[in-house]
Amino acid sequence: MANFVLIHGAFHGGWCWTEISSRLKDSGHTVVAPDLPGAGDDQTPLSDVTLASATDRVIETLRSLDGPAVLVGHSMGGVVITQAAARVPDLVSRLVYLTAFRPTHGESLLDLTNLPEGAGDGVQSNITVDGEPLIATFDLTQASTVFYNGVPQDTAQQAIERLDLQPLAVFATPVDVDGVELPPQEYVVCTQDRAIMPALQKLMAERSPAQVHELEAGHSPFYSHPDQVLEILLAAV
Repeated sequence: MANFVLIHGAFHGGWCWTEISSRLKDSGHTVVAPDLPGAGDDQTPLSDVTLASATDRVIETLRSLDGPAVLVGHSMGGVVITQAAARVPDLVSRLVYLTAFRPTHGESLLDLTNLPEGAGDGVQSNITVDGEPLIATFDLTQASTVFYNGVPQDTAQQAIERLDLQPLAVFATPVDVDGVELPPQEYVVCTQDRAIMPALQKLMAERSPAQVHELEAGHSPFYSHPDQVLEILLAAV
């Protein structure tokens, strides 16, 4: 049996993985879906949320397990798992990017969204950024369209009610993976995604050594296509 660590994206918490976690556990695997700092039920002050603190949380989780883990990142979580795997590659058996940002050395999430392939995404046009340090607020009236297209209405509404603020520091900080050989990788392109444009997903997948999968799904396939997500994760063991 394998270990899985599931890392959520921006504005979300570990709660978004509940169904996938349950199914993996039913298959006999060990699964942890932590809240990143300042997200979900975590009480870290938003002013203290950085890419470094998010990475530390993932590494703490990996170190709590008995053996290496399949490390899965969704959306912004892709940046965090990349940095974590670069720091402790021996604790990661495989990286899985589920419609996630997959930066190369020296790139940040914002760098990726500013590429031509990223134009037109529904996140940048629907956030308000304010404060010091900068905090992003997503327009909840647009969440069902941007984050949860293809998701059952009741499930989407429950998720929308849990969306939270997102410190911009995680978006703006480049990853440092210089000279590191990252673990084997999988990239799941979601062709109906409105939060990360499919063209950008395909570019990030092509630039990496990942095995590429495609789902006709929106940004939250753990809700809309759990069977297919589970199949991909189990095959990554």
